[in-house]
Amino acid sequence: MKPLLLILALIPAIAHADGDIIVTGQGLDPAKGDAAYDRITIDRDTLLQSASGRLEDALRDAAGFQQFRRSDARSAHPTSQGASLRGLGGNASSRALVLLDGVPLADPFGGWINWSAIDLARLSSVEITRGGGSGSAGPGALAGTIALQSLVASADPVVEAEALYGSHDSVDARALAAGQIGSGHVMLSAHYARGDGFVPIIASQRGPADVAAPYEQASLAGRAVFPVGEGVELQANGLLFTDDRTRGTAFTANQSKGADASLRLVGRGAWNWEASTWIQSRDFASQFASVNAARTTSTLTLDQYSVPATGLGARFELSPPLGEHAELRLGGDLHQNEGQTREHYLFTNGVPANGREAGGRTRTAGAFADLTLQPTDTLTLTGGGRIDRWWIENGFLHQHTLAGATLPGTASFADRSGTETSGRAGIAWQLTDTIKLRSAAYLGWRLPTLNELYRPFRVGNDATAANPLLSPERLKGIDAGFDWRPLPGLTVAATAFLNQLDNAITNVTLSSGPAGTQRKRQNVDAVRSQGVELEANYVQGPWSFGLDYAYVDARVHASGAAAPLNGLRPAQTPKHQASAHLGWSKGERTAALVVRYVARQFEDDQNSRSLADAVTLDASLAWPVWQGLSLVARAENITDTRVEATISSANIIERATPQSFWLGLRYRL
Repeated sequence: MKPLLLILALIPAIAHADGDIIVTGQGLDPAKGDAAYDRITIDRDTLLQSASGRLEDALRDAAGFQQFRRSDARSAHPTSQGASLRGLGGNASSRALVLLDGVPLADPFGGWINWSAIDLARLSSVEITRGGGSGSAGPGALAGTIALQSLVASADPVVEAEALYGSHDSVDARALAAGQIGSGHVMLSAHYARGDGFVPIIASQRGPADVAAPYEQASLAGRAVFPVGEGVELQANGLLFTDDRTRGTAFTANQSKGADASLRLVGRGAWNWEASTWIQSRDFASQFASVNAARTTSTLTLDQYSVPATGLGARFELSPPLGEHAELRLGGDLHQNEGQTREHYLFTNGVPANGREAGGRTRTAGAFADLTLQPTDTLTLTGGGRIDRWWIENGFLHQHTLAGATLPGTASFADRSGTETSGRAGIAWQLTDTIKLRSAAYLGWRLPTLNELYRPFRVGNDATAANPLLSPERLKGIDAGFDWRPLPGLTVAATAFLNQLDNAITNVTLSSGPAGTQRKRQNVDAVRSQGVELEANYVQGPWSFGLDYAYVDARVHASGAAAPLNGLRPAQTPKHQASAHLGWSKGERTAALVVRYVARQFEDDQNSRSLADAVTLDASLAWPVWQGLSLVARAENITDTRVEATISSANIIERATPQSFWLGLRYRL
């Protein structure tokens, strides 16, 4: 937290800077070459109309967005909440690069996203770029990039507060204040949510061991933007969060907590540049249980009582003046993630016999260059590449009895390193005033997370082992599409894509039986994903309509020990996803309906157990009742559709959010 404390110390001096200096709170302007890539924007109004008030649910309306599980951050296990796009899921770690104000958001140990840490009210927009090889954004963008942008600086003060009460004795409250201080701008936001939760196991399969799964979550975020010289602004961000959940039986509590801080300097002028640094301090704890066949008792099997992790990074980007028709961006970045899992296992009558510590460190150092040319007003050519050096270091596994004796399996793993090259190139042609054609090719890569390398886990009676010898994943892909505006207010977009993910990390089944399934993380030859994304949006007066659809045909290519998976679909990857959004907005009066469809998908790598398809309906309404005060009503899963989230080897089904209603008040200045 030292960088954040330094900024807080500087604020009083900076706040009295003289002159009419305008700060934006944003990074450098979007690259001109972005016109060649498949990009969509979710604006603030759409985000705030989410019936659940949660970012991960708002993102479900983007064609192809996927988490490993269908449940959200109130009931899912945190480690299942990686973000992916274009059917490249099948793994709980994120295969899309998620950024908040240019800084990586993923957990430094596991690669999952702590969605509950991000309050929707603090965001101005979300930019989603589908397709790998992020270039200047950093390594890890196999499926694409999801860029979250905080509220931009404004001369007008913003004060918002909202409190809702809902089903399952739930409370959802948030507050935000933003405004000018001297020549700068500050923002503070807070969010608190709790609920008794619902029973995850479906009613027909429940037993005495099954209970509701409560949650309690809170976050506090601060942001300060100040000028520090002519054309230069300093942006400081701080985030604190805590997240406590259980999984619907005894001995399944889990907790995530974190403290993040970042600094970003942005210079605008003849030479545009950006420099940033960040730190993430995270900790995670989770218990795992086994439930007997009659579901009468739950037994503690694994207690990961602490998984501390630290992420550090720095990035620099420079854009020299090349004239109106050319843009060059150069730079480099450094990333370091370090952590370990500390756990007790082999329980008898609730008392553990053994302990285990495992972890290590990963580092990357990269350099990038992106060049965009616009030889005519209708043609954009862009291309770039990056080279990264990676290290996997200090890996260890220490297993011991709690009496102190060392157990078999204790090992120190040899350090490894390598070099990866990646890049992307694209073309955009404005064929007419209303039609743009675009195409892109890309190469990307992702380093295994510390979680995949070192942390085993259990889901009920099913266990998955880590693998310290995993290799990096590598992606190659192409896409082509068009953006069309046939009528005023109407936009239509379509994109076809083909991706191949080599060395794909997946959970490979080793054995399966009545006592449970044993899996291990392994690199398989490849996952090949091809498909189409379709989007249509229409705005007419106060009315808006949106339709998003993704078709994905994804297949595993495997040999050797994983040969039984060859030709199968990756786990947790539906073939069809769709959403339709109908909105009405007139001042503070807003209403929205959202229909979502997700097709059948397989729970496991062997495609032996499937999760049924589902259609859900959500609604939200805000209506002013007094000056600045509005009545807010929300409804999730109105039809109480059974959305299957998991199915165990014993065919026990767990569901996602059931029918839920919310009512409350919102105040806006």
